[in-house]
Amino acid sequence: MFDDLLAANTRYRTEFHDPGVPGTAAKGLAVLTCIDSRITPLAMLGLAPGDAKIIRNAGARVTGDALRSLVLAVNLLGVTRICVVQHTDCAVAGTTEAELRDRVEQASGADAAGWEFLATTDQMATLRHDIAAIAACPLIPEHVAVGGFVFDVHRGALLPVPPA
Repeated sequence: MFDDLLAANTRYRTEFHDPGVPGTAAKGLAVLTCIDSRITPLAMLGLAPGDAKIIRNAGARVTGDALRSLVLAVNLLGVTRICVVQHTDCAVAGTTEAELRDRVEQASGADAAGWEFLATTDQMATLRHDIAAIAACPLIPEHVAVGGFVFDVHRGALLPVPPA
């Protein structure tokens, strides 16, 4: 099932060399973005490996686990800026929990009751709420800059979200 990946890794290892990149974020940046395959965070932001901590989940939502990673990144890994990058045409934006559950149930054939997929019918309000949740976290120091953006998957444009 994973032979293609192991073969690719074998090829990769023949040219691999340890670049000596430290575990801290060289540009002091953490990026929380979506799992959407159209998003390539380093390229989108003009970064190189080692420049930023990249956290991904469906919808680029500030979940407990994402916040845990941000707290560690800020306090232990040199992060001084956090950007939350959602995107256009997101599967969890512009829909409801019920609609997402129905789609998952149809695809999986299993009951999705009790699952929360963090759907949103108002992406901008949700993004602003998530940014506020980061800023309000007592384990994120006040000097850490937090910003929100929407990536246009059709134009490649990164659009800042102004505060409410």
